[in-house]
Amino acid sequence: MYRDPKFSGLFSQFGAADRPPPSLLQKILTALVTIALFGVALMFSVVFFAVVVTVGVVAWGYLWWKTRALRKQMREHPPAGRGDARGEAQGLVIEGEVIREVEIEDRPPR
Repeated sequence: MYRDPKFSGLFSQFGAADRPPPSLLQKILTALVTIALFGVALMFSVVFFAVVVTVGVVAWGYLWWKTRALRKQMREHPPAGRGDARGEAQGLVIEGEVIREVEIEDRPPR
């Protein structure tokens, strides 16, 4: 494996060549600390998720409550263009696309 000489001093302090291998007690403690950290992280993620969901529900409820008068008004007075009770269209808008052929003499000079 290639080792860049610029970083050899950085990685020499992490080398395990001069250290004895970890004992059984150290391995057990490492496993217990890892499990504890995982449990704490899981606990905080559950609390964070609960807070986010609660804030989202409260925001949605606030918006729903503040727009109830507008929704009632829109039900009572629908927008124009939907037609009246007799089926006649009022302000009917038909969307579409127009293709226009341009004669050469119609083009503006450049």
